[in-house]
Amino acid sequence: MQEQDPQVRATNFAEVACGYTLEEAMREAERCLLCPDEPCIPGCPVEIDIPEFIEKITEKSLHGAYETITDTNLLPAICGRVCPQESQCEAVCVVGDTLEPVAIGRLERFIGDMAIAEGWESVPYIEPSGFRVAVVGSGPAGMACAAEMAKGGCDVTIYEAFQEPGGVLKYGIPDFRLPNEVIDAEIEKLRRLGVTFEVNTLVGRLFTVEELLTEMGYHAVFIGTGAGVGGRMRIPGEELGEVYQATEFLVRGNLQPHQLPQEMREPLPIGKHVLVVGGGDTSMDCVRTAVRLGAESVTCMYRRTEHEQKGREEERRHAREEGVQFQYLTVPTRFLGDNGRVTAAECVRMRLGEPDESGRRRPEPVPGSEFAVPA
Repeated sequence: MQEQDPQVRATNFAEVACGYTLEEAMREAERCLLCPDEPCIPGCPVEIDIPEFIEKITEKSLHGAYETITDTNLLPAICGRVCPQESQCEAVCVVGDTLEPVAIGRLERFIGDMAIAEGWESVPYIEPSGFRVAVVGSGPAGMACAAEMAKGGCDVTIYEAFQEPGGVLKYGIPDFRLPNEVIDAEIEKLRRLGVTFEVNTLVGRLFTVEELLTEMGYHAVFIGTGAGVGGRMRIPGEELGEVYQATEFLVRGNLQPHQLPQEMREPLPIGKHVLVVGGGDTSMDCVRTAVRLGAESVTCMYRRTEHEQKGREEERRHAREEGVQFQYLTVPTRFLGDNGRVTAAECVRMRLGEPDESGRRRPEPVPGSEFAVPA
């Protein structure tokens, strides 16, 4: 799949991967072996009939491929971009035993984008069930629940605390990975299914979940608020200015002020040297956002090795191409500051010990290996 040149994309927030042409999608689909045991289907969390939709691409039945995907997943343009296929469906692809696995996610994205461009999504008449459902949170879980309930004839309302629906898809994933217009197009499909969105509505402050059921006439409530508060490192100096949790950094760094709550509209200061602690996809989003915001140097610090690192290899490759440095077997132990603002991080080298409950080798500090880096 073609991509923006690294030196160009490091200066903009446009999507990095350009998407397949029809010819490219056909070539990739023809690599599928149509295995009789179909290991990719149980490898998919929603069990899309992957061989069937890929076979339909080879037959140029693109609308048929879309119908196969949306039988179990109404968000193909989103999932094709951000699902961790390399640890799910593509991880068990038989082609991957000897070659690169079939690019299932990219093919799903191709079909999802084609559906948006061609306006394929149709809204069949659904007999109303008389059942009212409130969904709290408009992220991927809330959107998926609302879609299933609406397809079952329910009257569905989604309550969103922020000014625009989309949840973590819009507020936590940068445009260069998941463009806003793709999210908005998938949201519009929900509206055509009859789903109503109530934004700037914080359930728990304006009314409670219990009141939704007892006073507002809903028969069921789905709570899909996600993990809005990240974990803390619990080290000295975390309270210093310009030390951010990933969620706040991504929200303020990737959206325009008018899209944010009033308390988050202050410009995000970016220093010369940005340090991101952690090795997953969220960390990759942070380092790549920092590059685009103009940091002179960006370092990803991870306490294990790349072999143990979670997240998509493609995201790490993109980060390296954009100039991000990786420092493995290292962890901060304290943040230092001046006038209440962070200026450096004291760190220690790590080594890998015995496996922990996750099966990965537990990192242990190396005595006498302390050092400091500017941040």
